[in-house]
Amino acid sequence: MKIEKTNAARLLDKAKVAYELIAYEVDESDLSAIHVAEQLAEPVEQVFKTLVLKGDKSGYFVCIIPGADELDLKLAAKVSGNKSCDMIPMKDLLSVTGYIRGACSPIAMKKHFPAFIHETCLHYPKIYVSAGKRGLQIFLNPADLIKVINAGVKALITIAD
Repeated sequence: MKIEKTNAARLLDKAKVAYELIAYEVDESDLSAIHVAEQLAEPVEQVFKTLVLKGDKSGYFVCIIPGADELDLKLAAKVSGNKSCDMIPMKDLLSVTGYIRGACSPIAMKKHFPAFIHETCLHYPKIYVSAGKRGLQIFLNPADLIKVINAGVKALITIAD
């Protein structure tokens, strides 16, 4: 099966970044990163999800966190220079980013937004992020992703005791 390149993959090609496009089986009733990790037979901590938020001061920004974790909105607001922030409404995702739910890549959004990735990404030689199409992930070195999207590496989740 030939995998069609996405805009995210084309942007990585242009930046001369090494990556792999990995296909997986989509379940429309479960678009979670946990499901993606199961399909890839990879640890969910290595499969990162892309969340789009709106801050009270900065406007839109992006957080990329491990698939099973919950974003700490207080930490997200703090690292992005906001007093408060919220996830954007699902209905706004396509118009803001150019991507749909379950296929939101941190790479090649309609506009460049400030981006922050959870610090555990550096624990792995490679991580997965959405390629911008359901059923397709990009597997790449986190340092390359950080450089391409100019992401800050921050603590974005609260670890439960």
